[in-house]
Amino acid sequence: MNFEEQLGKITEFIRSEANTKTVIGEQFQLGEFTCVPVIRVGLGFGSGGGTGDSPKTGKGKGGGAGAGMGIEPIGFLVTRGDQISFVKTAKSGGLAEAFEKVPDLIDKMVKKDRQKAEA
Repeated sequence: MNFEEQLGKITEFIRSEANTKTVIGEQFQLGEFTCVPVIRVGLGFGSGGGTGDSPKTGKGKGGGAGAGMGIEPIGFLVTRGDQISFVKTAKSGGLAEAFEKVPDLIDKMVKKDRQKAEA
């Protein structure tokens, strides 16, 4: 089988398998919320070939190719009305977790300021 045929088969496999429906399902409703799964896809390809002279066998040719793919569910886009947010599937820790809380803290501060201004 030649390289172009192999590449076509690999491309078709990726097209059919590397999507959220095959990894964690389609979007779904949860009460007022619409949840859309999000995935991370990583791909790697490698190939090599060569020719040479061997004292034992004369001229020789060789080649090889390989590919790898990783698919990981990373979270959900969640919508409610005109609001949208991203919910991770894995918890992080330390400084990253603190930065994740910053938008919520800012939102709470803004709401508190609005309430003070309205009073």
